[in-house]
Amino acid sequence: MSAISGKTIAEKIFSAHSGTDAHAGDIVVADVDFVMGQDGTSPLAIRALENMGVDEVFDPEKVAVVMDHSSPSPIEGVSALHTIMREFGKKTGAKVYDVGEGVCHQLIPEKGHVVPGDLMVGCDSHTCTYGALNVFSTGVGSTDGAAAMASGKLWFKVPDSVKVTYNGELKPGVFSKDLILYLAGQIGADGATYEAIEFHGPVIDELSVEARMTISNMAIEVGAKAGLMKADAKTLEWFEGRGEKTPAPQAPDADATYIRELTFDASTIGPQVAKPHAVDNVSPIEEVEGTPIAEGVLGTCTNGRLEDFAIAASILKGRKVHPDVRFIVAPASRKILLDAIEAGYVQTLVEAGAALVTPGCGPCVGTHNGVPSTGENVISTANRNFKGRMGNSDAFIYLGSPATVAASVIEGKITDPRKYFEGGQA
Repeated sequence: MSAISGKTIAEKIFSAHSGTDAHAGDIVVADVDFVMGQDGTSPLAIRALENMGVDEVFDPEKVAVVMDHSSPSPIEGVSALHTIMREFGKKTGAKVYDVGEGVCHQLIPEKGHVVPGDLMVGCDSHTCTYGALNVFSTGVGSTDGAAAMASGKLWFKVPDSVKVTYNGELKPGVFSKDLILYLAGQIGADGATYEAIEFHGPVIDELSVEARMTISNMAIEVGAKAGLMKADAKTLEWFEGRGEKTPAPQAPDADATYIRELTFDASTIGPQVAKPHAVDNVSPIEEVEGTPIAEGVLGTCTNGRLEDFAIAASILKGRKVHPDVRFIVAPASRKILLDAIEAGYVQTLVEAGAALVTPGCGPCVGTHNGVPSTGENVISTANRNFKGRMGNSDAFIYLGSPATVAASVIEGKITDPRKYFEGGQA
């Protein structure tokens, strides 16, 4: 790449954090602004720190461990892991988010631990969620996470960037989840491996910050290292009152170099569903409509935010969950739960027949909270539908938007949600 060419968001963030003129393909050692682990990965990172002979973290204000995947603990072994995390927090001063606080990927930005322009790593693959907030955030293994916790630095290969633009406008009943599922179907699970996707276009600009997070969350599902968006007025307003950190937004230069550019007309995209057992096994909802379901899930780090509750509640208000369906609802954080209670969404969902579980990952990871039975079909707002993902390798997971899930649990089968929006039915 020419030294005089413009830079992408990723190149700018890595330049700022490494003190170098960083371009795609460069290897840099960069300062990280925050490091996070969850209850499936933090104990491994803590053990790695012990093996390194390290008994403190580089900055307790910049390290957090979150109990969210198996929260509250379902078994004795997990309880022991949670104890390790609590003791780590007491010893090092690192922040501990205990059971009931919520999903790591909601809590880290919600609590103001990251702001636009930051570089952060998390011991969880969906750390790319914060790219929606103009943060280069990416998942790392527990050993790399431990190294970052100890030193505040990590080495990176600066990724090439892909520019994805959504033109047009979303039709009623179509949401950001449909946009990212559509992309997965178009380019495949390895379509952007070790690349940074930049999401652009008027459709992205119109989305709420919450809806944008859904898209960035699933960048890893097409192999991407990060899913980045510019920080606009909505982004900066979202961060007001969330801590003391000062945002340093990074926007791509007009002459930034991208390895590929993809453009889609959102006006032509309808509800999308990922079929078992791959996230890129995507089809328009018409191809799977009518598939019977036994369980619906609203929540996870992909779609457990207040806006998602509002969408589902608008469809379910005055209606009932089908008698043959279990509808499990997991808020992404304690704050979201409280806000959803105040707004009346929780009452609407529970009156409709939903089972509300503790803020956290809920059924997604498959350790508790809604493991499906053999042969059952599940429609979920989660980000993965791999064989066995929800705890039963003989169940079948379909992925859709909160609207698709809400419509489906009413009818007991995968249902096009647009019928609940057209003509003001929702």
